[in-house]
Amino acid sequence: MKMDAIPLSTLELICLGSSVVASGLFYYIYRKKMNTVDKLKGAQKLPLNTQIVSVLNAAPEKCLKYVAIEGIVQPVGVPLKSQYKDSCLGVIQRLTLKEHKLVWNNVVRSWTESESILHQHVYTVPFNLVSPNTFTSSESERAIRVLNPLEASSLHLEMIHEKFHQAMHGFTDIVGHYLSGEKPKGVLETEEMLKIGATLTGVGELIVDRDGILKLQPPTDGSEYFLSPSGLDSIVGEQKSRAIVWQVLAAFCGLAGAAVLLSVAWRCYKQMLHKRDREERRKEFEKMRLGGQVTEKIDLEEEEEEDSCKDMCIICLSERRSCVLLYCGHVCCCFSCYQALPSPICPICRCVIERVVPLYQA
Repeated sequence: MKMDAIPLSTLELICLGSSVVASGLFYYIYRKKMNTVDKLKGAQKLPLNTQIVSVLNAAPEKCLKYVAIEGIVQPVGVPLKSQYKDSCLGVIQRLTLKEHKLVWNNVVRSWTESESILHQHVYTVPFNLVSPNTFTSSESERAIRVLNPLEASSLHLEMIHEKFHQAMHGFTDIVGHYLSGEKPKGVLETEEMLKIGATLTGVGELIVDRDGILKLQPPTDGSEYFLSPSGLDSIVGEQKSRAIVWQVLAAFCGLAGAAVLLSVAWRCYKQMLHKRDREERRKEFEKMRLGGQVTEKIDLEEEEEEDSCKDMCIICLSERRSCVLLYCGHVCCCFSCYQALPSPICPICRCVIERVVPLYQA
């Protein structure tokens, strides 16, 4: 079957292409997430004790490519102080001003919630992960310096302060809101911090520098870097749940594309059956017409002249009537003219033609 004969509409073509692209993209993300899960499961979990130095020194190039370390957050130097709670100290601080407003949606004809960040600042100070146990004389050997914490995934900051400032509107402001299609509700002010003493699990590359300081940094091989208040098992479970979501989306888009293909295939199959049926009927009518020509040669000239006008096709007036239109039962045209009809409607009574059968004349 030729490509131009495939009954594929523009909408179906768009749906098929978008489903294939989306399914491929979602499957790529799913495989990437599953690779991260496999790496997390294979990550070496190291305790924060004096043996970690010997383990690192025994590794090639004094580097462990992917390890999981759990410890307590401790600042290196002066910590950050909360702007709203003097007793709250931390190593990462995020200050955010977020505007909340209502925006008129012309599609649903109603006001919808919208928010945008007006201002955000993130401050950090160097910090270590230390053993939760009581510090000993070898405390410095058990401290792991955390590098580039803002590049890590699953980093959760504790909410320290949250306050919503309600917007005040006058009459002219309200009129302007209806004209512009935007109604400011107010500004949300928040402060989040990674506090000193919080338990943190880091998953990344562990190295030792020239000064003998142990450092946890983003993996150089492109693996995902994690800093999470949860344990390693929780990180694995979270990443696996996200991978399943992408897998479901990929399967859904794939099934949508398969449904479009099955619909097109079924239409092509029905079209093929219809063409086959028309071809069989054409051959049958052709055979009948050739038989009629032989009979006409045997008939007398007088009989041919007498019946010629009566049996002629009312459309072409050159061929004999050779088919019966059902279910109205009219015999008015030849098979060639029936095939040439713009729509399957009887030329006599305008009824819909359900099927056509050959006319056998005795």
